[in-house]
Amino acid sequence: MPLGFTAPPAEAVRRLAELGYDGVEVQVRETGAPAAEELTRTVEAAGLKVLGIGTGPVCAQDRLTLTDPSPDVRRHALFRLLGAARLAGELGVPVTLGQTRGTFLPGLEDMQRLWAERAVQQLAEEAADRGSRLLLEPQSRANTSLWHTPGEALAFIDSLDAPAGLVLDTHHLDAEGVDVVRAITEHAAVTGCLQLASPSTRGPLTIGDPRLPALFNALREGGFTGWLTLEHTQDGDSTKAAARSWTALTDAASALF
Repeated sequence: MPLGFTAPPAEAVRRLAELGYDGVEVQVRETGAPAAEELTRTVEAAGLKVLGIGTGPVCAQDRLTLTDPSPDVRRHALFRLLGAARLAGELGVPVTLGQTRGTFLPGLEDMQRLWAERAVQQLAEEAADRGSRLLLEPQSRANTSLWHTPGEALAFIDSLDAPAGLVLDTHHLDAEGVDVVRAITEHAAVTGCLQLASPSTRGPLTIGDPRLPALFNALREGGFTGWLTLEHTQDGDSTKAAARSWTALTDAASALF
């Protein structure tokens, strides 16, 4: 994944632990509950925890979406997502959904919206039944035709018959013209994960980023209990990228706490 740590899992968690990270969000492509034991063993061997299961590769690598005109592709996409939800349930962590919901084609918009809504309802129910919880990520219109802002995502979440929350990503909020600090201030309590990257470049965080202290304050005051994910470009060296972001985070936090 271009925005994830590039290394075999055991090596990645070892390096991240050495830098000071507490846990990982694992992006899965095609796996399910049977993988939970091995994944837990690998991550905990480095002293880390799995904090969440992401589903980005389902679309990013295999182009499977819930709004594809082909019924077989839609079924395959949902099958993959349900597997991720079962894995998350075995681990006792949330499962996230981003661009796998897909994009609309001219003349099919209403039908595609219905396909997506029904599939995400099923995914939310599966997650809840397995002891997990769905987190829906508002993404820019460059990625998907559905739920671009926190307000749009929450309006849909309120229609679900299963508990769900938000993933907020600074890159996508910026792309949609949503004030990041304000979004966190308003939605911290329903946000399970905040994904961070430098503004404009979507690269590693930098020391002195003026948004970080404000974001930390908003998270603390809003009752945030989720995790922070560094979802950004790796600049050719994941260890250095992770170190840069860790240094920026700890520098900002030290001034507040």
